[in-house]
Amino acid sequence: MKRNHLSLAIGLTLSLVALQAQAQEAVDGQEGEGQATATTLDTIEVTTARRRAESIDEVPVAVSAFGESALRDLQATNIDGLQGAVPNMNIVQGRGSSNSVNVFIRGIGQPDALQTFDPGVGMYVDDVYYSRINGALFSLFDVNRVEVLRGPQGTLYGKNSTGGAVKISTRDPFEDQGGAVELTVGDYGRLEGRAYVSGQFGDSVAMSLAAAKISRDGYVTDPPTGKDYNDEDTAAARFKLGFRAGDDFTGTFSLDYTRQDNALTLGRPVAPLYSVNLAGGIVLLSLPETGEYDFRTRTSFAPDQGQDMTHKGAALNLQWQLSDAWTAKSITAWRKLDTASFIDIDASEFELGDVFVGVDQRQLSQELQLQYDNGDNLRAIFGLYYMDEQVPSHQEAYADDFLVWGATPISFLRTIDDDLSNKSVAGFVHVDWDFAPTWTLAAGLRYTKDSKDYYRTTSTFSDVLGNADPALAFSISDSWTALTPSLSLQKAFSDNMMGYVSANRGYKAGGFNGRANAATEISAFEPEYVWTYEAGLKMRSGDGRLSGRIAAFHSQYKDFQARVSEVINPNDPIPNFAFPVLNAAELAIDGIEFEGVARLGEGTLLSAQLGWMNARYEEFIDPRVAVNPALANLHDNVPFSPDFTARIALQHGFELANGSLLTIGGDVSYRDETWLSVDNAPGLRQGAYTVAGLFGGWDSADGRWQGRLGVRNLTDEVYKTDGQEFSSIGGIQTVYYGAPRNYYASIRYNF
Repeated sequence: MKRNHLSLAIGLTLSLVALQAQAQEAVDGQEGEGQATATTLDTIEVTTARRRAESIDEVPVAVSAFGESALRDLQATNIDGLQGAVPNMNIVQGRGSSNSVNVFIRGIGQPDALQTFDPGVGMYVDDVYYSRINGALFSLFDVNRVEVLRGPQGTLYGKNSTGGAVKISTRDPFEDQGGAVELTVGDYGRLEGRAYVSGQFGDSVAMSLAAAKISRDGYVTDPPTGKDYNDEDTAAARFKLGFRAGDDFTGTFSLDYTRQDNALTLGRPVAPLYSVNLAGGIVLLSLPETGEYDFRTRTSFAPDQGQDMTHKGAALNLQWQLSDAWTAKSITAWRKLDTASFIDIDASEFELGDVFVGVDQRQLSQELQLQYDNGDNLRAIFGLYYMDEQVPSHQEAYADDFLVWGATPISFLRTIDDDLSNKSVAGFVHVDWDFAPTWTLAAGLRYTKDSKDYYRTTSTFSDVLGNADPALAFSISDSWTALTPSLSLQKAFSDNMMGYVSANRGYKAGGFNGRANAATEISAFEPEYVWTYEAGLKMRSGDGRLSGRIAAFHSQYKDFQARVSEVINPNDPIPNFAFPVLNAAELAIDGIEFEGVARLGEGTLLSAQLGWMNARYEEFIDPRVAVNPALANLHDNVPFSPDFTARIALQHGFELANGSLLTIGGDVSYRDETWLSVDNAPGLRQGAYTVAGLFGGWDSADGRWQGRLGVRNLTDEVYKTDGQEFSSIGGIQTVYYGAPRNYYASIRYNF
């Protein structure tokens, strides 16, 4: 079957290349604005791929870019709206949290939501690295552009990333003058207001303010109470002050604030739930429902126990033109994230895996760059990066239904207070050399040192088992260093075609078991490393009406940090469960990616993305499998690594008699079978599915008024997006679902 998939992927890719070679109609990418009378689209520049403005068709990197109009056509209001639009990327709301994002690129991500793990994919806003997946489910309320870089990033950007990077650029107060006001209404009580205003004061100062208020009722209901869950209530604002001193100095100071006050995010149990009888045996509590999910889920939490988040920060970005050849940059940022979230991990009326997680994260980062460009054949970046992060948290675990003695319930409360301190220091250099006409050689090297200190204390309280205060307290520290090189060779075959080969090493720091509840579970896990080898071809027709980008890659991924769930000494009177983190696996990952867009005639735009990936374990050392041969198939599949992802989108613009523009469009995306956990439990699997969307838009002749109607998940597909696996506690296996069909209407005024 894998061989057939590979043959199909190669065949489709070659067919698309042949189409490019024959066609005389083209467009440069899915980011185009599109008018009814347009015959070409503008060249798209990406400023974050190599920290300078370059055409997306000229950088030797697999990168997807989306401007404001493209994001609107994707009907993306949050960053997870990119799901399906980037080959071999999985990006969804993460693990029962309304403010977390679960993102994997080319099979690499963060398989556990706990803060003792670092992300596998770097998330950036205006070049500032966000170190937690909590708070990273960004609302796209004032975005100018989103870029997704696939493959390891280490010699150019703030923090090492093994899987890739998602970079958001917000509007610039000098470049984005004027303003806009937008109102959106829809089903499930959806009501959104967004506003942006910018003004320039002379030649030296410009200011902008963007704000959004987003609310939506929940689409999951708890039947006994009628309470709705999986809702959204977000308020956000961003202020920017831009300043210039002549042509040699520019700076931007920004402040941002986001506040969320949401109900629980509920999933669905997909395995039998049970309690343990200390007098002997287990007690079955419930069986999973069969059939299609109807978005009805029970919970043991009270209606007022929800998920709150406050996320704020300040950043100062400065740039000096020191001479014709030299430029200096400084990026200083401070961030603070406060979350207070109740999470019903077992998604039932029972208290088995109910938790409260309160995080008080603070982060300070500084990046310095010195850039050189001789104006001819040599360019270089020298950089230093520093980040200091403090992540104290308070957690509570409620399990009053997990243990019984005969018919007598046993109360259970575990409290955890921990504090994680992260420091990362790095230096990097990257050089591009045009050593011959049409040939460019690029090389980079990064040195990183990560130091972490972790303190944890946990206590257990029970009316029968007794109290311990504290039951366990420990401190642990470690540090790791890494050299991560990059190398690429680029050839311009013509003005409209280039090819490249590259090799990049990625690194993700080690950490500690943040679920250690006994002295025997105190441990550190080692860093992950990945080498990715890539070959790419980027093409554009001479008349600027068709473009395509193809990349093929092979990754060798070592020391995968896998969190597993196990029962220790299951025959003891009181069962002891644990969640060790293992550097368990080595993976090989192969893939092919295609992105292309065509302008058909004067008003029709066709775009397509295709990803094929074969991710497999070459080794997975799991002590549980050695003890129990029945678990031999536990790691047959790599999580969040479907064989195929594909999307096709079509839109057409009609110019009306009064000069206004009517646009209709739609897209269909396909995702192959996806496993949602490291342990391949059958219920934590999503079969192949297809999702479609439609929209219609109207733009007035002067561009001031815009109206829009849209529907997402047109066929009301029911599909899983993420999962929780804590099988050693009452059999917990929980899945979360994408939103059902929903529609909206919006009106916008630009000034």
